[in-house]
Amino acid sequence: MVFRRSARRMRWLGCYRLGPIWKALLVFVVIGFAGQLLGVIFNKSWMQPERLHSLYSLPSENSQGESLGSCQPHIHIMFLKTHKTASSTVLNLLYRFGEERGLKFALPVGYQFGYPLPFIAQRVKGYRGPHVAEFDIMGNHMRFNKPEVEKVMPADTFYFSILRDPVALAESSYAYYKNVAPAFRRTKGLGEFADNPYKYYDARLRNNHYAHNLMWFDFGLDHTSNFSLALVKRGMAAVRRNFKLILISEYFDQSMVLLRHALCWPLDAVVSFSLNARQQMTSGRSGWMAKAAAPAPLALTDKQRSKLREWNALDWHLYQAFNHTFWQEVERFGRSRMESEVALLRTKREVLTRICLRDGGRPIEASRIRDKTIRPFQSGLVKILGYELQSGLDNATWEACLRMIRPEIQYKDLLDLRQFPRAQQPPAAGGLPVKRESSILRTEDHGGKRLVEKDWDGTILFRNQTLEQVDSKVRLR
Repeated sequence: MVFRRSARRMRWLGCYRLGPIWKALLVFVVIGFAGQLLGVIFNKSWMQPERLHSLYSLPSENSQGESLGSCQPHIHIMFLKTHKTASSTVLNLLYRFGEERGLKFALPVGYQFGYPLPFIAQRVKGYRGPHVAEFDIMGNHMRFNKPEVEKVMPADTFYFSILRDPVALAESSYAYYKNVAPAFRRTKGLGEFADNPYKYYDARLRNNHYAHNLMWFDFGLDHTSNFSLALVKRGMAAVRRNFKLILISEYFDQSMVLLRHALCWPLDAVVSFSLNARQQMTSGRSGWMAKAAAPAPLALTDKQRSKLREWNALDWHLYQAFNHTFWQEVERFGRSRMESEVALLRTKREVLTRICLRDGGRPIEASRIRDKTIRPFQSGLVKILGYELQSGLDNATWEACLRMIRPEIQYKDLLDLRQFPRAQQPPAAGGLPVKRESSILRTEDHGGKRLVEKDWDGTILFRNQTLEQVDSKVRLR
């Protein structure tokens, strides 16, 4: 039947004028093309790949975006992980890239590099002295200190970071650090704080940096200085001098395109799911509404938003300046090129969402995630959401999907265990004592285990619901 139909098509196309060899060749091509087309339709419909590479294979001649030519991928990378700026999602990209290529991470003893103290090289686990080029990627929270970072990272390291609108950052910081920052703890809501921040803020109290010019602080600059244009210019010059690229979280996909070209990475390496997202408001059983109004403690008027920009003036000017620089980079890159790559990146994300995630990729509360080893760490006023993987995935696909949703704490623990097996604990450089700035302790709470995270000086910062997520072994399949 197929051959008779193909023959009729060839006669209709005038193939009767060709010789017998060409007729046979055309029949082969038509049948082969039909089989490929059915294969594409089937794969897109069921989205259950049989091999790891099929996770990222789209039916496109240019599935990796525009060719990067002969450049070599950067493997020496320093990411300044600023707070509440989508930086956990960026760190996941770096963890995945490094893990898949066997690179070595500069990891903290706990989960932060002595934060909020300025970074020192001795905070890196396994550090053996200045300019011993052992590490490829650094990206955990720190207060930036370039001379000390340069002792750890190779000379050709690519430095980048990310910024966010200070008002949105203040909302997220308030939700997450409400019980940590004294300035926030004394108020009923962010609006109350915005109306008169000087009433609640005392720079002498530890952890109040979360409430005032937080990005400026993370970049290692003095966030308590009186505002002046001269100070802003000096700060922005220091950031430009130290970092080759500054991303903008509000334009995350465009940022990923610029990053992948700057690093000479394939597009697949910057495809991600949003991690460490907070719940917006309760809505029925799902507990999630993507476009819901802010909870009452975070609600702000336009006037209060304006006051927050004034209060965080150093951050606001920093953000404005690098937002402008960001769009200059986009213009140099080319608007049409950018739109094309962003569209491809989003298509890839949609495909991976259907492959990997349950509930249509909608983030869910940690308590609803059945696999306790991938429940995100909880802190603050609102719940931090996570994902569940689709059932029935083959081993390779499951592992690739898991990398994309594995929470930061669990991922760091896994990389730490691989680099430093428990039987081999390298001494600090020069035998200097290193204080555990963020340790995991066991406590008993009504007969159950809980996770307690301590800051560098032993002050308890957060408590998690369960220790099982960090104690459980990596899933074996």
